[in-house]
Amino acid sequence: LYCEKQGAFSEVVLAEEKSTQRLVAVKCIPKKALEGKENSIENEIAVLHRIKHENIVSLEDIFESQSHLYLVMQLVSGGELFDRIVEKGFYTERDASKLIHQILDAVKYLHDMGIVHRDLKPENLLYYSMDEDSNIMISDFGLSKIEDSGTVMSTACGTPGYVAPEVLAQKPYSKAVDCWSIGVISYILLCGYPPFYDENDAKLFEQILKAEYEFDSPYWDDISDSAKDFICHLMEKDPTLRYTCEQALQHPWISGDTALDKNIHESVSAQIKKNFAKSKWKQAFNATAVVRHMRRLQLGTSLEGSSQITSTSPCHRHLLLPAKDCQEDICTSYKEAAGASEQWTDHLRVNIIECGWD
Repeated sequence: LYCEKQGAFSEVVLAEEKSTQRLVAVKCIPKKALEGKENSIENEIAVLHRIKHENIVSLEDIFESQSHLYLVMQLVSGGELFDRIVEKGFYTERDASKLIHQILDAVKYLHDMGIVHRDLKPENLLYYSMDEDSNIMISDFGLSKIEDSGTVMSTACGTPGYVAPEVLAQKPYSKAVDCWSIGVISYILLCGYPPFYDENDAKLFEQILKAEYEFDSPYWDDISDSAKDFICHLMEKDPTLRYTCEQALQHPWISGDTALDKNIHESVSAQIKKNFAKSKWKQAFNATAVVRHMRRLQLGTSLEGSSQITSTSPCHRHLLLPAKDCQEDICTSYKEAAGASEQWTDHLRVNIIECGWD
């Protein structure tokens, strides 16, 4: 058994489909935890039902018991984006370009279907397998939104380091927020540290709101002008001028040959290890906290409204964690969940022996 306490009210177990012996990830959601959150999970299911893309984790089935809801998800076992980069011995701009190409292609697919992810960040980018040429997969659609014709989104959500200025300012926003997030991810992939950072919350939020970032020396000295131009078009403060996914896919850094082949692994991996330790990810603010801080610090009058705020889990670790890391209370809940639905266990086998159960 591999297990994780994921998000605010769900857990994930590794299960085997009995008929095919195929491994899947099952998101186990206690119905008690859904009270008051029905819209959130219904939205995630509605989004996942519509998605079929090679770079997006798919929903394969749904089961329900008296006590739990089970989302059977495609298993991705290749680990998180940053971990894989650190483990590499050779890493170039071209590698980063290929990764971003996959992400852009997947997000363009979502946008074409009227879906906005709203929480794109490295923790939600997982490798399908441990193969060297494995696809990168987008996961976690808990905050995604299906755009209705004429509907303007205004709910603050996401993770501050990756959200667009218009989200933090609680202004109406669109699918352009995903493109900003891809720009931030691209920036980090080329230097290993975030474009916005300050120990002082007020200064951090001001940086994001003003879109103030730099290509600092010496970390960007060996990065191409084409890569910097690409990032600037995505991290454009004005969402009407910001690149769409389609435009970004046509940029020469993605579609051409301007991405350099020089090895930047040593510098990038060192900065990733310094700036993105798991302990720091756990301390990340969610968007609700950001808006609360900004109101307290009075950073602008645009936050004086009473718009409803939606929070998201402050941290996501690996989709699956080793059984030795499985806490007693979590494992116990899995044991109860696994036996709760005859319909589920008719199709799936959950290996609980490794947690010490009979």
